[in-house]
Amino acid sequence: MSAAPRARRLKVCLLSPHPLVRSEFERVLPAKDFQISFKAINPTSAVELKELPIPRAAVYVVDAQSTQASIQALVENVLGRYAKARILVLSSKHTDTATFDFLRLGVKGLLTYGQAEKQWPTALPLVAAGGYWVPRAVLSRFVESILGNRKAAIARDKTPGTLSRREREVLESLLQNLSNKEIANKLNISERTVKFHVSNLLEKHGVRRRADLIVMRFQEAQYPV
Repeated sequence: MSAAPRARRLKVCLLSPHPLVRSEFERVLPAKDFQISFKAINPTSAVELKELPIPRAAVYVVDAQSTQASIQALVENVLGRYAKARILVLSSKHTDTATFDFLRLGVKGLLTYGQAEKQWPTALPLVAAGGYWVPRAVLSRFVESILGNRKAAIARDKTPGTLSRREREVLESLLQNLSNKEIANKLNISERTVKFHVSNLLEKHGVRRRADLIVMRFQEAQYPV
């Protein structure tokens, strides 16, 4: 009887100025499940970080121990090389301003050092699979901040061609942050029908929450595939 195939380890690239952070990662993350590589962020200027060679990985963890401009340059570097890269930012504290900037760039997750040990084993696979790891309250504030933005209209125009006409109408209403009842009244359909279409939209986009869908549409307008 042949042995069962060994599960593939998740490749995680840690971008940090301190090798000790890698040691902490290796302590927390099981070697049988995660393959960790380390890239030292020695350059401090945004120009240098935009040109820094970046290895390929399933998930990138950016240790934000530098200026906001430098970290944003590093994120842009990763996304410029790998358009579908999944990025999490690790910091001592995340302000709304910095968080919104990161989400606009295409970052999929944010954690603080205090949360890392308990949440990394769950956050990394979820983000690698296409999810978001952002506190719900923060994500909701971000969604509110982008409603009415011109780029939200661009995102609506990039609706996947596999959607039906009604699904497109429901998606457009979701991007306007309308409730199910408001969508039902607008489209002259029942709330039950709205819930059915919303469920289908979430499944087709591979997300679980309405806020995640809005963020995804916005980010696709920023970094079209």
